[in-house]
Amino acid sequence: MALITTVTLQAETRSQTGKGVARQLRINGRVPAVIYGRGRESQSLSVLHHDMERTLASVSGTTIIDLAVDGATVKALIRDVQRHPFRPGIIHVDFYEIHEGETITLDIPIHLVGIPDGVRNGGGVLDQVVREIEIEVLPRHIPEYVELDVSALGIGQSLHVSDLRIENAVVLAEPERTVCTVVAPRVEEVGTEAEEAEGAELEPELIRKAKEDEEEKED
Repeated sequence: MALITTVTLQAETRSQTGKGVARQLRINGRVPAVIYGRGRESQSLSVLHHDMERTLASVSGTTIIDLAVDGATVKALIRDVQRHPFRPGIIHVDFYEIHEGETITLDIPIHLVGIPDGVRNGGGVLDQVVREIEIEVLPRHIPEYVELDVSALGIGQSLHVSDLRIENAVVLAEPERTVCTVVAPRVEEVGTEAEEAEGAELEPELIRKAKEDEEEKED
């Protein structure tokens, strides 16, 4: 489990809002944004589109952003990114301000490690049911992801939320929830379908043969 890194992003405050203002910002190469958080009013911002794209390409959703706003630095998380449905480009970004002494709730990715025994030796298939887990944690302890070793899993066996180990954090999901499982190969089902198809092809031929024999007897 690796602790999250921090990146810096420049932002500017804006007093005007609305579709027309947002459209003009995008024409000028900027992205409309807003920052909000516990105990503060939402504030309208804008960031350079190029800087925002570069930041998103190098971070995950749990990365702490040092957001430089008019000379002051605010620590924040990226809560939402809206993109245009047809054209490349960012429409809007939501930032959430965090404070060192206050816990926050967020989702972190689950990375499966190893090859299950049931896959390596039994021909099974590893199925990851849950890919992110919700936790409550202080900002300084935010992990980039949590690893789960699946090497010992046999066919029909599963790992659950209770098997996750995340230091200095509280896992908010149900402990019995399945994270991943190894399912048996479906070779037998394929064979049965092939046999049924083969039987279906032979049956009309046998019926025709019986009718021909009856006709020969009558003659």
